[in-house]
Amino acid sequence: MRTNQPYKVRAYRDLTTNNSLHYFNVLVEESDLLVGSDSILSDDAYNILYKYRSYINDYICLYPSFKELLVPAVTDHHAPAIVQSMIASSQICGVGPMASVAGAISEYVGLDLRQYSRNVIIENGGDIFCDTVFDVTVSVYAGTSPLSNRLSLIVKSQNTPCGICTSSGTIGHSRSFGRADAVCVIAPSSSLADAAATAIANRITDAASITKTISFGQSIPGLSGILIIVGNSMGVWGSIELAEQ
Repeated sequence: MRTNQPYKVRAYRDLTTNNSLHYFNVLVEESDLLVGSDSILSDDAYNILYKYRSYINDYICLYPSFKELLVPAVTDHHAPAIVQSMIASSQICGVGPMASVAGAISEYVGLDLRQYSRNVIIENGGDIFCDTVFDVTVSVYAGTSPLSNRLSLIVKSQNTPCGICTSSGTIGHSRSFGRADAVCVIAPSSSLADAAATAIANRITDAASITKTISFGQSIPGLSGILIIVGNSMGVWGSIELAEQ
């Protein structure tokens, strides 16, 4: 199914937009993407999303346990590239491969769309792929935290393409074993950023665990920056530029 019609509003969805782009949504099964590009590319985006969803679904049909794994998957050089990316991210971060599925889809759809548009932003359940010639501001949604929607991440154009992915133990439907209101991770790969956000969020038990968990996040190779929010407490590491809203 593809649509440009109104859809169920997500609290964070309007917080990633930039007025210089055209925005539209594309839906295939559970993947509900907000796409920003230089022009409306609904059909192209739908076909690309369908392709990558099919790769993942076909792989799960062959290996049903892949979907439920909570530990890293075994390397499979015969798997589609997007699945190999999920497996590699799971191995780096010590989580199941599906922990990176939303970020991987954002990344692969975004990379393919670049043949039609120089500027591309893909948001998939709070997991973002960004490749633009201008700086982008991404508001941080952290549920009922007093800091929710009060901070923005400034993503510099020279640092794109990159992924900006968020995991939470208090909001959303994704599986998390922690209690963070928001863990935002920036990395060159959205697949890696998504898996890392999950791994870091899983370790948050309360505000007192922020410092120790930041140290764990620093040990994950390839990350550019980490932001953790628990209630009215916050921890930041790496190349993250914040602005107050």
